[in-house]
Amino acid sequence: MTAEMSAPSPIHGKHPVRTPRIGLALGGGGARGLAHIGMLEAFDELGVKPAVIAGTSIGAIYGAAYASGISGRELREHTRIILSQRFGLIRDLFLATAQPLQRLRNVFGRRDAILNSATVLDVILPKQVKDDFAECAIPLKVVASDFYDQEPRVFTAGQLRTAVSASMALPALFQPVVVNGRALIDGGLTNPLPFDLLMTEADIIVAIDVSGVPVPNSRRAVPTAFEALFASAFLFERTIIREKLKSAQPDILISAGTSHYQVLDFLKFDEILEAAAPAKEKLKQQLARVLSVETLPELSISESEILRVEAPKRKRRALLSRGRRAPKQD
Repeated sequence: MTAEMSAPSPIHGKHPVRTPRIGLALGGGGARGLAHIGMLEAFDELGVKPAVIAGTSIGAIYGAAYASGISGRELREHTRIILSQRFGLIRDLFLATAQPLQRLRNVFGRRDAILNSATVLDVILPKQVKDDFAECAIPLKVVASDFYDQEPRVFTAGQLRTAVSASMALPALFQPVVVNGRALIDGGLTNPLPFDLLMTEADIIVAIDVSGVPVPNSRRAVPTAFEALFASAFLFERTIIREKLKSAQPDILISAGTSHYQVLDFLKFDEILEAAAPAKEKLKQQLARVLSVETLPELSISESEILRVEAPKRKRRALLSRGRRAPKQD
């Protein structure tokens, strides 16, 4: 993938610095995706902004917030408040505490699911998150899955919260979200790490993998039915990611280091971010190194040299070979 070179400046005969376009893919993984906060902080600390973001499930949640102009540090504080103080009802749900149905009426959907994703999203998203894709400071792609077509659906325009609600609608936990007559569910079931959506739109692709694996419980030999239900979906997603990486790879692939946490471990917020801290530093190091290679310095040349010599087109060396596949978009 080759970005266009900046034209020579007529002032002082210099080329301006060209910074490569960075595409950021934020994967799905339930509570493990809290690690995305640290990765977004890494971008902020480097003073770098992605040119485009693609997100699935919890990656879509944090991608939407970041694309709306909310910093990684602000997301850390907002999430801590949600999980520790302001929303005891959500906290109780993640603890699987028995609650009277009357107390849950505002978050329960129809009887065919536990929760309504749109209502929960209204509770957990910062109020500054934009209503429409067009209002975002950074272009955003949100991945959901069409239940009947068994294909990914990529949202790039329209109502942002509706798209994110569909992307996070994990079956059994959330009811499907109907958009244009189509029943949509969690995007991780078809594209859990959507770096492929960015291949034609950025020079450098960064992918954050927060998928996980089941962890044995020393107190029992087999998982409970509840554990097996959710773990099976993420086993499937991890398999999809492995197969995708056989045919195409991002330039920077970061495993968040949170794979041993489970899908509803949201109350282990501080533990998860601490576990992801080494991955955050690794991202900063790799991103800084790649940018130092890919960013063009200013070149001082005279106007006469510009007239006499036509600069050859520079083909950027791909850091890793990449496949190309055009996704469906809504």
